[in-house]
Amino acid sequence: MDGNSIRNKLIGSEEERAVSPVIGVILMVAITVILAAVIAAFVLDLGDSVGQEAQAGVTIDVDESGDGNITMEVTSLGNADEVDFRSSDFDSDTDDIEGMTVGDTETFAAGENPGVENSSGTVTAIAIINEDDTETQVASESWEGFDT
Repeated sequence: MDGNSIRNKLIGSEEERAVSPVIGVILMVAITVILAAVIAAFVLDLGDSVGQEAQAGVTIDVDESGDGNITMEVTSLGNADEVDFRSSDFDSDTDDIEGMTVGDTETFAAGENPGVENSSGTVTAIAIINEDDTETQVASESWEGFDT
């Protein structure tokens, strides 16, 4: 028996080998890197650092005809505890609407108190989870053309 016949029995001939050694090494390195990343994610607890977003359903209706008004309604809370409506264009910060729940409706009219002080602006609905003070913007509506 010569060395070539023994080598062919152990390793295989050129036609019998399926994967070159270079490809085999690349695959082993890739598997090792992926495995290390998965283990690191569990050990460092990276998955728990992602918080949940607050979700709620709201409607904001802007009527720009005549004096106009803005009607805000909470249609569903999702995982939120309450919904706040905020705008820098309301008469004062105290006019921001806080703590609304399902079915609550509020209307602001231009030039009235509480009302809208500018002829243009934006109102934003913020869903809030009280447990961890998570606030997420769920809707926003702009207006232009109110007579204040």
